[in-house]
Amino acid sequence: MEYHIEKLASPNAVVGEGPVWNPEEKNIYWTDIYGGKLFRYDPEKKSNETIHDGVQVGGFRFNKSGGLILGSWDGIILWNSDEDMETIKKGKVDGTNVNIRINDATSGPDGSFYCGTDATNWRNDVVFRINPDRSIDLIDEGVKLCNGMGFSPDETTFYSTDSLRKIIYQWDYNKNNKSIRNKRIFVKLDDESTGIVDGMTVDSEGYIWSAIWYSSKVMRFDPDGKLEREIQFPATQTSCPMFGGKDLNELYVTTASSGTGEKPNGSEPKNYNFNSYRGGDLFKVTLDIQGKLEYKTDF
Repeated sequence: MEYHIEKLASPNAVVGEGPVWNPEEKNIYWTDIYGGKLFRYDPEKKSNETIHDGVQVGGFRFNKSGGLILGSWDGIILWNSDEDMETIKKGKVDGTNVNIRINDATSGPDGSFYCGTDATNWRNDVVFRINPDRSIDLIDEGVKLCNGMGFSPDETTFYSTDSLRKIIYQWDYNKNNKSIRNKRIFVKLDDESTGIVDGMTVDSEGYIWSAIWYSSKVMRFDPDGKLEREIQFPATQTSCPMFGGKDLNELYVTTASSGTGEKPNGSEPKNYNFNSYRGGDLFKVTLDIQGKLEYKTDF
């Protein structure tokens, strides 16, 4: 199957990540983690505006009462603008020795903010939830770089990503008491020539879309973990997909320029072409598949 890939914005994002569609504004927000920036892309105006410049934001979501909740390298922040923000949690994740240095985040049906860390040199990161009352629930430990998370449309399954193990896990989620248990492998990439699983989203049919860093693609898996399709992009470091557009059939994909011209870090796949273009752009592809809106947090 051939796809028409559009390059929308090219701010040379060091680690372009975490796009989230705003249905009220009809804009896509995304972050450059290392660059410490948040962008807002307006499809109608075809403009990409920098709306935050400062603390590094690993993941974020829209908040019901307005503004954003940011999972940053310096804590959890309620954000309306760079002149109007409040840090609501920083320091260590409760019950651990892991710093609240966020690499990815999502929101849940319960209005909580789900976060994964990048704080332990990819050895012992954690997945946790900060609830609207600002309490912390630990979900997983011992992760080698936390990444994409999401919920099934029927709200019975939670997904989380362990990048360096190349695994997406699935868990049973009970929306009545918010319990997350019964962790098991959903997808494991065993091919040495394939990159690592990064950001993800879940569509309206319950299929999982995972960006494969180093492999220039996004892979779609059915609810049983079987590969259904993959879409290639003109940048090797595809980092996160997200549905948007008025019909939620536009897949926005972020990419990253990180590592360009640098020495290997050891996580590259076999036969990786270090001369390839890595990214730093925002792309879009229009599909015959509909996504689903992300939950808003309730802080």
